Amino acid sequence: MARIVTLPLESDLLRMFVTVADAENVTRAADTLGRTQSAVSMQVKRLEEVSGTVLFDRGPRGVALTDAGRRLLPHARRIVALVDETSASMRSLPLDGPVRVGIPEEYNQVVLQRALAAFAERHPATEVTVMCGYSSQQMAALESGTIDLAVVFDCNGQGGEVLAVDPTVWVTSVAHDCHLRRPVPIAIYWNSNWCREFAIRSLDSHAIDYRVAYSCDTSGGFKGAVIAGLAIAPLSRSNIPPGCRELTPADGFPTIDASRVMLRQSADRSSPAITGLGDMLREAFRPLAGPAR
Repeated sequence: MARIVTLPLESDLLRMFVTVADAENVTRAADTLGRTQSAVSMQVKRLEEVSGTVLFDRGPRGVALTDAGRRLLPHARRIVALVDETSASMRSLPLDGPVRVGIPEEYNQVVLQRALAAFAERHPATEVTVMCGYSSQQMAALESGTIDLAVVFDCNGQGGEVLAVDPTVWVTSVAHDCHLRRPVPIAIYWNSNWCREFAIRSLDSHAIDYRVAYSCDTSGGFKGAVIAGLAIAPLSRSNIPPGCRELTPADGFPTIDASRVMLRQSADRSSPAITGLGDMLREAFRPLAGPAR
């Protein structure tokens, strides 16, 4: 029977390894870690001794990962992230009480589920109620006190906390290419002025002949219409379904808006649970945030 060899890798050594790999320089990594260069160099040497292999190639301007180092890096990142997540979970106090949150349907399936799963795991006693709807509906609910937190699109630069920038674009099916038809069939929302003020105006400004071929009240309906080849539809760039693509200026179609995704909180109600869910939403939107603005 083959003998299983277990390496006694400490999380602090792996954290140091990840930091040096990202910085590609021991001195910069030491500054990030708040340690001396010699201390970090000793830790690198110790990790290489424990692992039994060279992890970095040293050069006059810094360090570069060896093949062994590149193999270790993704595992080290996962371990460090798990340690950080465990530490945060142990430090955080359980919260209770109700939290009511509004969010656009575009983010209900991925972002909201990611935030609520993490929040429910840490704070199972908190009752969360979700409202999916247009930004105008959510702002009205926030002002009336129906919800405590609202994730909304801001197309007019009204200010607030920016979670991400997620432009709305025209989307077509790769298989059907119905954007080549004239008049081009489009999908619009039934009960939203946004389509007239932004989506249709973008077509008018480029003299694109169109007809309304599909109307609904959900982005899920838009996706179905595009996939089936019934129409092109205005969708958030992060929400383009498989088998579909963004229509770009090269296709003759403009970006509809560069709307920012904002987090807004009720001015009349606050609690640790509301603050906690707000933090989870910020974390859930981080993959969409892109580079710092």
